Amino acid sequence: MSLAHWMYLIGALVIIVAMVFRKNVVVPSIVFTILVAWTFKGSVIFGIESVFNADLYAAGQLFNVFLLITIMVAMLKAASAMGADKIMIQPIQKLMVSPAIAYLILVVATFVISIFFWPTPALPLVGALLIPAAVRIGLSPMTSAMAVAMAGQGMALGGDLVIKAAPKITASAAGIPTDMVLGKAAILSAVTGVVALGIGYLMQRREDIAFASSSLEERTQAAGILSIQEMAATSEAVETGPVRSSKVAVVMAMLIPAVLLAVVAVMIFGHVSSGDATALLGGAGALLLCVIGMSHKSESRFGGLEAVSDFLVEGFVFAFRAMGPVIPIAGFFFLGGSDGAQAVLGPHAPGFLFDMAVKISHALPPGSALAAFGVLILGMLTGVDGSGFAGLPLVGSTAGALANGHPAFIGTLGAVGQVGSIWTGGGTIIAWSSLVAVAGIAGVNVQDLVKKNFLPVIIGLVVSTLLGILLW
Repeated sequence: MSLAHWMYLIGALVIIVAMVFRKNVVVPSIVFTILVAWTFKGSVIFGIESVFNADLYAAGQLFNVFLLITIMVAMLKAASAMGADKIMIQPIQKLMVSPAIAYLILVVATFVISIFFWPTPALPLVGALLIPAAVRIGLSPMTSAMAVAMAGQGMALGGDLVIKAAPKITASAAGIPTDMVLGKAAILSAVTGVVALGIGYLMQRREDIAFASSSLEERTQAAGILSIQEMAATSEAVETGPVRSSKVAVVMAMLIPAVLLAVVAVMIFGHVSSGDATALLGGAGALLLCVIGMSHKSESRFGGLEAVSDFLVEGFVFAFRAMGPVIPIAGFFFLGGSDGAQAVLGPHAPGFLFDMAVKISHALPPGSALAAFGVLILGMLTGVDGSGFAGLPLVGSTAGALANGHPAFIGTLGAVGQVGSIWTGGGTIIAWSSLVAVAGIAGVNVQDLVKKNFLPVIIGLVVSTLLGILLW
């Protein structure tokens, strides 16, 4: 453990404490990025340079999420400007008769879509169709974001029951068949989800009651789905012209879900998943933006072309205004993994966080209940990098070492560590994970979303770990 390791640990603790006290952590992230690089290389100049390089690396890792938010927000604003969004959500709104039902529908729909395609590709589908309807019925944008994050990034991805990428990695590292981890991880992730979602909903009741009493216009604006009047007030550049006839709005309201459902069909029958699924949805969203934007009237002969460009600019502004502060925070935490550290500090840089996690794994007592909670904490630590998957080999190998040769206990420990790692970094309580996409689609601050998710998720993880110990 070098001085740079200790500096990284101090920085991580300072940032976590600041987040607990609801303080902005951009400045501590920048300062400790400099200090870690400085102590690693022994050069203050290199430390200052590393801030820019770390932010650049983080921006590259997160830009696919930023771009997806940009395209989908631009498309939704274009649809909203002609009133197509209101027509589109009318059938769904009939099902959402109360905030509680809306919450349940968001959870079930997000979970079902996410287990087939993973959460990030599922977000535009939920964001375009369900979140606006839930918000209009009185469910606050924050509660909507919590439901989507915990059902998708947490419950669905933590078990990974269909694609099976996570349990394959965990089981392979532990030296056991995938089935010995798969079922247990799915059950533990579901238990974590039920507990966390239930507590999260109860914690948000007061906020939801206050939100439901506000006007429809205030609810719509809070969700980040702007009406044509609000669009004109906030962006002089967008020439939407007069509201289009109901026929055009109806056509567009039918086109959007039809295209999204067609994308889902391609994913199912073409076995498209993960990054390819995200790219397919992003491309489909861009095409929809072009079609909807071109249908807008304008005094200019080529007004439709200008409208598409302006809506896209609005999407970029929204995405970076909401998610921009995440970049320097992610830049610091990406130093915790070997890939990020070597990209910023050089080819021989260690993964500071992962090195500390290995030290912790050696100190855990084998064959005990304490080992299960130790593996849970280890999984959560490795999830802090914002991936959720990067720490699975370490979690799996540690589970194999701590189970005293009992294959069933290996599977239990592996499942506990997998759920801890993915629920943390997959993620529900890490601001620099794909959680930024959830916050962007729902129109809420990602750091506020982390604070809201933190206690319910921690309680859910503890309950599921205790259940795993009692059952297996």
